[in-house]
Amino acid sequence: MKTLRDVKVGETATVVKLHGEGATKRRIMDMGITKNTDVFVRKVAPLGDPIEINVRNYELSIRKADAEMVEVQ
Repeated sequence: MKTLRDVKVGETATVVKLHGEGATKRRIMDMGITKNTDVFVRKVAPLGDPIEINVRNYELSIRKADAEMVEVQ
């Protein structure tokens, strides 16, 4: 299983499934990360957290813990 955390800088991935439950999953969905959405990884902070991505034509920074809940292909 490949997660959003595993995607390299400059690559695009498609969301397959969201893991997690309750409020955490709802928060990720509210940010626009839903099934079949393309996500482009712009950059990663020097210490690896957070990750900056482009999703639905806007820039978003998410934590590594949240990125691990997003399964991509």
